Amino acid sequence: MTEPFNKHANNAATHKAFLSVWEIEAYYGESFIVQNVSFDIHEGEILALLGRNGAGKTSTLRTIARMDNPDLRHGEIWLDRKPLHLMKSHEAATNGIALVPEDRSIIPGLTVEENLQLAQIAPPIGWSLERIYELFPRLGERRKQEGITLSGGEQQMLAIARALARDIKVLLLDEPYEGLAPVIVQEIAKTLNIIRDQGITTVIVEQNAVAALKLADRAVILDTGSVVFDGSAKEVLENAELRAQYLAI
Repeated sequence: MTEPFNKHANNAATHKAFLSVWEIEAYYGESFIVQNVSFDIHEGEILALLGRNGAGKTSTLRTIARMDNPDLRHGEIWLDRKPLHLMKSHEAATNGIALVPEDRSIIPGLTVEENLQLAQIAPPIGWSLERIYELFPRLGERRKQEGITLSGGEQQMLAIARALARDIKVLLLDEPYEGLAPVIVQEIAKTLNIIRDQGITTVIVEQNAVAALKLADRAVILDTGSVVFDGSAKEVLENAELRAQYLAI
């Protein structure tokens, strides 16, 4: 049986990692959902955050993004030596955190281009529309089409593009492959590799664990709100016992 991962972390402020999550505990009401979770991410790295349903993956993403729920009651989160754990969600966004939720949150009534322009109303402004359309030519073709009428894959592209319209350092993706055909999953993965080449750090939560692991540099596996593995994505792909125990694959 695979032994649970045990990280003896020092205070995250002393770490040299680009993004440090240190012993965070997060709650919904009085029920904890994330307990003593720690991991580091280097700049430009893709990290797959994996685990079974209810393991605490989405809650960890929301905690990093400083959303109101769950409630962070212990621990620290540092981005490029700045204390995210002391920030509200809008302050975290201003400092470079972008969360793309599972529902994609495309704004009804707005075209593709208006969704992107809305993201650039206030600084810091990121990629230009021209650069976004170069990466996502399909969005350029549909720039005048209402965003919520796009296909699922196109909506996911729009959600990622909207994040890039801001000046971001870390892209947090919650189930980006949900409901997408394999050919579209491959297209999204290719896009995320291009984004990595631009120096953007990515954390991906995904039930399609194999696809996420093939994309990622490293993997962190959660089980009942705690870290049980922190290592290379390749190690998880090659360890059938580990996958069966914690990912059921």
